[in-house]
Amino acid sequence: MTPGELNPANPAVLVVEDDAALCLTMVTLLEAEGFRVESVHSSAEALDRLSSNPFPIVVSDIYLDEGTGLDVLRLALAVEPRCSVILVTGKGSLDTVLEATRAGAFDYIAKPFPLERLSRTVHNAAAAWSQTQQVLADETPDDTSDSPASPLAGNSSAMVEVYQFIAKVADSDATVLLEGETGTGKELVAGLIHQAGARRDHPMIVVDCGSLPASLLEAELFGAVRGAYTGADRDRRGLFEAADGGTVFLDEIGEMELSFQQRLLRFLQEREIRPLGSSAARKVDVRVIAATNRDLRQFVSEKKFREDLWYRLQVATLRLAPLRERKEDIPVLIGHFLASLRARSGRQVRLSDAALAAAREYSWPGNVRQLQNLLERLAILHPGPVVEQSTLLETLAALDPATASPAGPAGGSLSSVEEDHIRKVLEATHGNKSRAAEILGIERKTLYRKLEKMQGESS
Repeated sequence: MTPGELNPANPAVLVVEDDAALCLTMVTLLEAEGFRVESVHSSAEALDRLSSNPFPIVVSDIYLDEGTGLDVLRLALAVEPRCSVILVTGKGSLDTVLEATRAGAFDYIAKPFPLERLSRTVHNAAAAWSQTQQVLADETPDDTSDSPASPLAGNSSAMVEVYQFIAKVADSDATVLLEGETGTGKELVAGLIHQAGARRDHPMIVVDCGSLPASLLEAELFGAVRGAYTGADRDRRGLFEAADGGTVFLDEIGEMELSFQQRLLRFLQEREIRPLGSSAARKVDVRVIAATNRDLRQFVSEKKFREDLWYRLQVATLRLAPLRERKEDIPVLIGHFLASLRARSGRQVRLSDAALAAAREYSWPGNVRQLQNLLERLAILHPGPVVEQSTLLETLAALDPATASPAGPAGGSLSSVEEDHIRKVLEATHGNKSRAAEILGIERKTLYRKLEKMQGESS
């Protein structure tokens, strides 16, 4: 490709993908939409092509052979600082998204992806190419090798969006609102936003807004001078002041009493504290991240939450998907938690294929927190190295009897998940109960007992 092909009206695209079938699919799609496309299948070929030829748009897998898409990203931007590099991967993680974002990636797409997602992103990159007037500085990206390993895990598109959100907001001072069910990891995400940003060397303080009445919450956050209330025998520094330079995480902000919401709104507007009993105010430099498992829009309509405060909190909003909406992450999370448990305790525990299948089918009403608690219990109490399906289901029921019958995505209970799996195994073995018991990882007499129970319930 020659410099003359850096045409703003019809930018060329380099596709770097080691999966030949997927590469052909992407090339065919983009050529059909009018792009001039070249493709290579390895990082070495990509680096060789880019070392002498600039491309306006590069679409690259991030995990290639001996190199990575990050190598492709850096060289593409070194050769052409205005290049839009789109990274594609089936192994998304916070660390790679942070590194890619800081290195200048245009976008990050999780596999598998609908073709319209790729088409839309490349068209956006083409529009950015044609509109940009200022050449980006040609400089080496910041080294992110010191970035801490992330406790987040998951490759789903929902999790990649979380990684992208963290990368985008970490270095800003914007107020963040995290929404999601209990157990989806809101406090964890808040901590990662804090750790990934410039405030990492200052404290992050967590406040449970639902556990304190308005009068105590005000003193807790803003502080109080001696004599401000009964028992105030000395000046007390508030948490906003204690977190100066850092972050305050207001958990369960939907539970905050209306009488205190105006005070919080004023603080978000002015970043100024005035301790109880004092007439003197002072500025503090605090980033606020709030979280809720409530529908604040509904609360606003019911006059349980101030509309102006709600708007103020929505500078940057992220909804954390429940685990039942990203079931493809369940095996990744299980591997992540079991590896962590092995590192801490030395216990070698894994789930059988049948147990893993049951875990994927379960609805997980307690989300990631429930899954983590279950695996910790299994690692401590299970005597053997392999956890079978029956043990998994029995442990779930023992942890919380209420979870023994919640509907899963297919409307089944824990017992029905097990029964469905038994039926499928029997069908696959053409009714051979000995072989079915072997596949299920249970004794034959246990299988007979379960079958008798199933027949009794159906009669």
